[in-house]
Amino acid sequence: MVAAVFHMPLEASAPPAASPTTSPIAKAMTASQARPAAAPPAPKKPAIDLRSFWMAVLPPVLGLAVLVLVWQAIASTSNSGIPKPAETWAQAVQVFSDPFYSNGPNDQGVGWNVLASLQRVAIGFGMAALVGIPAGFAIGRSVFLSRMFNPLISLLRPVSPLAWLPIGLLVFKGANPAAIWTIFICSIWPMVINTAVGVQRVPQDYMNVARVLNLSEWKIFTKILFPAVLPYLLTGVRLAVGTAWLVIVAAEMLTGGVGIGFWVWDEWNNLNVSSIIIAIFVIGIVGLLLEFALIKLASLFTYEEVKA
Repeated sequence: MVAAVFHMPLEASAPPAASPTTSPIAKAMTASQARPAAAPPAPKKPAIDLRSFWMAVLPPVLGLAVLVLVWQAIASTSNSGIPKPAETWAQAVQVFSDPFYSNGPNDQGVGWNVLASLQRVAIGFGMAALVGIPAGFAIGRSVFLSRMFNPLISLLRPVSPLAWLPIGLLVFKGANPAAIWTIFICSIWPMVINTAVGVQRVPQDYMNVARVLNLSEWKIFTKILFPAVLPYLLTGVRLAVGTAWLVIVAAEMLTGGVGIGFWVWDEWNNLNVSSIIIAIFVIGIVGLLLEFALIKLASLFTYEEVKA
């Protein structure tokens, strides 16, 4: 007779009891297997790289310090007429304590003047982008249009912005549209030239593949030309914005009204040199912010590293 022996699950899974003759090494191995595995150590936070920090901060600070020292040395000479940095700082605190006051059309705070200039730049630059970017694609795509317009662009591009202002006053009969026209005609060339160059540098193999696949002109533009030309286009946009901001200051000094250029000229008529220096810094800071914003915009749409 055969007897079947059944074991309970707990008995089957229980580890065998250590016999008195079990060695200490076996006991230690059994105990280590019974204990849960230790948690992995937490990752250490990377230490702050002080050398990189100081290399990023120290050079600009030293550059500003050198500028202030040279400024102080020039202002300390006799009959220079240039206010010292401390005097200009005191004037800046007074100017920026109320930047949006308004005492009439010709007496407004620096904030309103900057906003008026930015508005003119936005309108003139926007019109130039609407015309210049499609024109650049057309010129770069067509050999006939390229040979037709290249001499005209080479002829008109070096013309000074102030030379275009009287034409705008003659045609538009107003200072504000004349200033916008000057921005338009001076900022259109970087976008036209860079876009056309980008189209012309698209590899011919891409166009051959498009011809083999019998792609439409719209498909060629959206799938091949636009992605390849985008870095060139954004470079042209950055150059055009810088040109527009330079032009508006010169145009407003001659046309008057509200604007940062008019504010500089008005302070010169009042012999307030401290405010002129403040306006120079304001113009530089606003231009720097525009450049920084466009660099960030370019980095969102391109794979290449965009540098100033």
